[in-house]
Amino acid sequence: MDQTDNNTQIKQKYRPFILASVMLAMFVGAIEATIVSTAMPAIAADLGGFQLYSWVFSSYLLMSTVSVLIYGKLSDLFGRRPVMTFGMVLFLIGSILCGFAVSMEWLIAFRFIQGIGAGAVLPIATTIVGDIYTKEERAKIQGYLSSVWGISAIMGPAIGGLLVETVGWQYVFWVNIPLGILSLTGLWIFLKEDIEKKKRYVDYKGAAFLTATLTILLYLLVEGGVSVSWTSWIVLALIAAALMFLTFFIRHELTAEDPMMPFSIWKNRSIFIANVVSLATGVLLIGISSYLPAFVTGVMEQSARVAGFTLTAMSIGWPISAVVAGRLLIKIGYYRTSLIGGCALVTGAVFFVLMDPSYGPLWAAMSSFFVGVGMGLTTTSFIVSIQSAVPWNQRGAATAANMFMRNLGSTVGVALLGGILNSQLRSSFKESSLEEVRSFDVNAVNELLTARGRESLDPSVLDVLQQAMTTGLNSVYLVVFLFAAISLVLILFLPKNDRSS
Repeated sequence: MDQTDNNTQIKQKYRPFILASVMLAMFVGAIEATIVSTAMPAIAADLGGFQLYSWVFSSYLLMSTVSVLIYGKLSDLFGRRPVMTFGMVLFLIGSILCGFAVSMEWLIAFRFIQGIGAGAVLPIATTIVGDIYTKEERAKIQGYLSSVWGISAIMGPAIGGLLVETVGWQYVFWVNIPLGILSLTGLWIFLKEDIEKKKRYVDYKGAAFLTATLTILLYLLVEGGVSVSWTSWIVLALIAAALMFLTFFIRHELTAEDPMMPFSIWKNRSIFIANVVSLATGVLLIGISSYLPAFVTGVMEQSARVAGFTLTAMSIGWPISAVVAGRLLIKIGYYRTSLIGGCALVTGAVFFVLMDPSYGPLWAAMSSFFVGVGMGLTTTSFIVSIQSAVPWNQRGAATAANMFMRNLGSTVGVALLGGILNSQLRSSFKESSLEEVRSFDVNAVNELLTARGRESLDPSVLDVLQQAMTTGLNSVYLVVFLFAAISLVLILFLPKNDRSS
């Protein structure tokens, strides 16, 4: 008992240092998202291959989505620190390689490596906080963690735009390296874990089934209707294979000794709805963060810094609302806090649907801000409620499951929305009255992404390309609105008497 009390006192003594290390790790993961989105127009213009634009995000999201559940479970078995270390090191190696990419294909390959590591960073960082703070403290601390998203996303687009315009887009990948090393140093010095030594069962078979399912699904969404006809036998065979692997995964997880995704936690209605809403908001979030910079740069003809500002607005709303959510959770409970967040998501999505190039970047920024408010309120509510509903030995898996669902939404979303955009662009080109444009492929919009490229185009061609991009992105934002509406409807089914205290 004395030893236990002593360990508790030591953990409490070092909590501020552990929290700082965790926040730094989250900063590394969070800034990667906004800084790369901001730099992507420049990267696509330099490396070419706009048709592969969505794969730069999809490859990263696919591996982080699959690995997040594995890392969450491994952290319950082997401890948070060693698993976080492995993931962060892999993430940093991938980041170094991305900066050396000489083609879009190589960049996508290196993003796979980066994504495998990224799956450990955010969920385990969040889980560590759940371990060292009490239920009552988590609402407040989650607000602090969400502020990291705001700080990183305010700095991310600004730094991304500055790096692109000065030293080059390669540095958007390299800027995280010293920060990641510093975070790991803090965790190894201050985070002490008492892990029971026994034989561990790792659900590799479940991970393999899930990886196969998601890989096939992602390929279908990205390439369906583009390089592969939806009516071809190849698509039918791939759909059948995806359903087969999904069935294998579910059956295996239900009978596994220690499953990667314990379905028992999904029996809790709050967890179930929170996870499904996270799936929907993942689609919404990636639809905005991936394609808004391309719209602001290519159609509104603004600089990379201005495009970054429109995303920054989302990240200003996110931390502000997350801090407020910490207080609202105690006063009005999970249900009302989440409901307010759902309304904000729908409001932001409506503004995106109504957006016109003539409205300028301020309209885009305002739309982003409302989405950020909604994300801050809902994500904070969900994480606090989920971590309070499960014991320590399931907290890593439960936290990872929620992030898995949001990542899955983003993975499916970037592929689905990328497919919609590419298909819409092809259709617009074919219907153009200009013979030159009718022969264009999707990569023609690369010229819109830089001022030099736009200046090289004939005014009539420039106008057609910008109209095609606007039409395509309007379709994307209609889908974004649909998922925002689905999120709000699902939130209505949360338990209404659920309080954080």
